[in-house]
Amino acid sequence: MNINKFPRQVLIWRNKHVSERQLVIILSFVIGILSGLAAVILKNTVHSTHYFLSNQFESGFNYLYLIFPIVGITLTVLYVKYFVKDKIGHGVSRILYALSKNDGRIKSHNNYSSIIASTLTIGFGGSVGVEAPIVLTGASIGSTLGHFFRLHFKSVAVLIACGAAGAIGGIFKAPIAGLVFTLEVIMLDLTLTSIVPLLISSVTGATIAYFLMGEGVTFSVTSIQPFDLSNIPFYIMFGILCGLVSFYFTKTTLKLESFLKKIKNTSLKIFFGGFILAILIFIFPSLYGEGTPTLQSLLNGTLDGIPKSHLFSFAAQNNYYLLIYFGIIVLLKVVAMAFTTGSGGVGGIFGPTLFVGGVIGYWWSILINSSGIINLPQSNFALAGMAGLMAGVMHAPLTAIFLIAEITGGYALFIPLIITSTISYLTILLFTKHSIYTQRLAERGELLTHHKDEVVLTLMKLEKVIENDFSIVHPYDTMGDLIQVISKSKRNIFPVVSEKDELIGIVLLDNIREIMFEREKYNDTLVFDLMNTPPEIVYVTDSMDLVMKKFTSSGAWNLPVIKDGKYFGFVSKSKIFNSYRDMLVQVSEY
Repeated sequence: MNINKFPRQVLIWRNKHVSERQLVIILSFVIGILSGLAAVILKNTVHSTHYFLSNQFESGFNYLYLIFPIVGITLTVLYVKYFVKDKIGHGVSRILYALSKNDGRIKSHNNYSSIIASTLTIGFGGSVGVEAPIVLTGASIGSTLGHFFRLHFKSVAVLIACGAAGAIGGIFKAPIAGLVFTLEVIMLDLTLTSIVPLLISSVTGATIAYFLMGEGVTFSVTSIQPFDLSNIPFYIMFGILCGLVSFYFTKTTLKLESFLKKIKNTSLKIFFGGFILAILIFIFPSLYGEGTPTLQSLLNGTLDGIPKSHLFSFAAQNNYYLLIYFGIIVLLKVVAMAFTTGSGGVGGIFGPTLFVGGVIGYWWSILINSSGIINLPQSNFALAGMAGLMAGVMHAPLTAIFLIAEITGGYALFIPLIITSTISYLTILLFTKHSIYTQRLAERGELLTHHKDEVVLTLMKLEKVIENDFSIVHPYDTMGDLIQVISKSKRNIFPVVSEKDELIGIVLLDNIREIMFEREKYNDTLVFDLMNTPPEIVYVTDSMDLVMKKFTSSGAWNLPVIKDGKYFGFVSKSKIFNSYRDMLVQVSEY
């Protein structure tokens, strides 16, 4: 069989025998398996690489900490530059962009490239997490399959969400969290059309992980204490603290990444960012990699698993020194993460968010316990901190609640998780309404939300509603020339452009109707004397939301469009409304 004919034959057979709804169900199962396998491969590979390299370490100040992170980032940059030849960072943001502005298309190399790149970065000590890369991998698998079978955008969007759900379900063995994650972070609406495929993918991904994930690769919590009602005030105060730390986490990350982005020389960026990262890890070994040993130790209420260093040995002798040590860890983990990604490493903020949350929870319990007011359970607050930071940084309180509940294997801490996550989320909303994933997309008007109007405007493309059949005139044409143009035009607006196609003004038929039959003015009156300045100008780079605001503020029904500084056409409010109605029908079927 000719291999080029195979895809066509598959599509023909599918169109005859399988409906799109049935195909989405089948593909959701396949995506669950593949995303679960991807999660297992990445998690085990990073764990094995970390274990192999850490065997070379010694107690105290280990000079290999100054080498491995730089090597990892360098290898990652070389791999991305010479093999991938495309950007692969910021996994969740790329998914959101693909859904809002790229018809759900995620380049097929993301099916594997994030796994390799993040293994190089994190395995060698990059202070980031594996969750975002694996979510991008799962979403890419969903996008690839959806476009292979030529499915409609709404079905592709569901399959992308299925990939994300399967990845989260697999990486944490938490199927409910995988489902909720797609609703809160990927922002897919919960409908009967989407709920079944999402459940299939998330459960399948988690099941694969249960079978194949190695020992010690994921978190295990063994020292949870029963929930005590007397601790509620401290969970409330702790929720506020988590919200404030989340705001610090978000702002610091965005500012540091923006700073590093300004460094155009790749070698200088690798050396500078990698050197800062290596110094931080050298002084505070807990910042090495995902930080799983440190977090696992705190979740079990001990300090035994924390990487040993002279500085930590000194801090462990006294609770007050320990408070300072963990406080510095919280502040510097964000810096280490930003320098990892900003200098060319590949990884996500999901893992660092959990790490900072666990450490700040342990820190809070030590602080309160040292005061002698009450004795708080350290493991419980470490878990609540993980949920609180996730709720604040990612603006995903439900995901945080169900993920930590599933990690602990039950709902014994459900009430404190709800209290901490909700208050943390409400606290950060006082400072910013967008998560770390969505901040930059929202600034560019490229963000999908759960609001139907905003979703429709985001999905609409300005290029598709621009009209180019307006007859142009020049400023020094006579009124007689203008009348000739009017006689052959079906429009009542005439753009006035220069010889370089620059927009100078517009002539409205209504404004010259009273004088257009006064022939004595045909030769003496110039278009320049008849034109007006347009009330607003639209640029092809404007978001549709901004375009609608310009229509509202100007009261106009047609506005000129500029591209690369030159006149390009007109956009009309009526055509936007027609396109809006068509898109609304599609969106409402999600």
